[in-house]
Amino acid sequence: MADEPDAERLDTHEEEEGGPVKSFLEHLEDLRWVLIKSIAAAGVAMIACFFGGNYVVKVLVLPLKRAPLEKAVKEQHLRVLLGTNHLGTFRVGTNEPLASLVGTNQYVRLDIVPIVTETNLLFGANITVETKPPPDKELPIPLNTFGPAAAFVVATKVAFFGGLAIASPFIFYFVGQFVFPALKLREKKYVYTGLSFGFGLFVAGATFCYFVLLPVALALSAQYSQWYGFEVTQWRAEEYINFVCKFTLGMGLGFEMPVIILTLVRMGILDYRMLKAARRYVIVIAFVLGAVLTTPEVITQVLLAIPLLVLYEISVWIAWYWERRSKSESGA
Repeated sequence: MADEPDAERLDTHEEEEGGPVKSFLEHLEDLRWVLIKSIAAAGVAMIACFFGGNYVVKVLVLPLKRAPLEKAVKEQHLRVLLGTNHLGTFRVGTNEPLASLVGTNQYVRLDIVPIVTETNLLFGANITVETKPPPDKELPIPLNTFGPAAAFVVATKVAFFGGLAIASPFIFYFVGQFVFPALKLREKKYVYTGLSFGFGLFVAGATFCYFVLLPVALALSAQYSQWYGFEVTQWRAEEYINFVCKFTLGMGLGFEMPVIILTLVRMGILDYRMLKAARRYVIVIAFVLGAVLTTPEVITQVLLAIPLLVLYEISVWIAWYWERRSKSESGA
């Protein structure tokens, strides 16, 4: 009977402090299995994306299709229809015979209309100026590969980024299995809450970048080239894929900044004064991340840095509110 209270205190202590105590070699063994399972999950996902790369590319080029590039792309297109049948869309150069039909317009539709008389079948033509790209035009700026090895580079990038995106939930789960047993109950509560909000914010950031920022950034990039007198006729496929994936991933991770900061505040590692003092450094870090994760020009760097700074400022004020509320409750 005398041992029962001690046993209860021991169980409570182990529950409060975390899982069972392990030796250094046992931790290394657990870490080895985490790495093996994570690499296996990433490898399977990358192989799947390698063989299904055409479907991944269709997802990656959607922001380019949605980008407002009509003013930046100077190519002229003639869409030819015979009744309800589409005969094709043709790019028209300045010295080609069809240039007289297009004139100075970027998109022109030529409808060939059959006219039936008593003895003859004639064809009439109707020319209509269009304000939007033809629906069958795949991309406003073609993506091409240059050189025999470029296609393998593109396939590798598609497999790498696509595989990481698919395998990331499994990798986080394996890492959590390794880290969580060492946390206290209070720390686990904060980490679980942070992961729940973090996943939602990551999806929100990546979605915001994919549907809003990327089309704008691509259009501005084309306008930027045109401003310097360069024709935007085509882009390298590997550079485009690298830009889209890094930009989307960077924005998704950036939206998780409040979760990480506020979780550390709840755990007592950070406080309002420390966050306030770090503002100047965060500004530099945000623009450095903008330079690393986007193209080397100012516009897209600012598009990435500004949301990061806004989210950090929100985190600072939430930390101030928590600290003020804690002081008022302790004073009461």
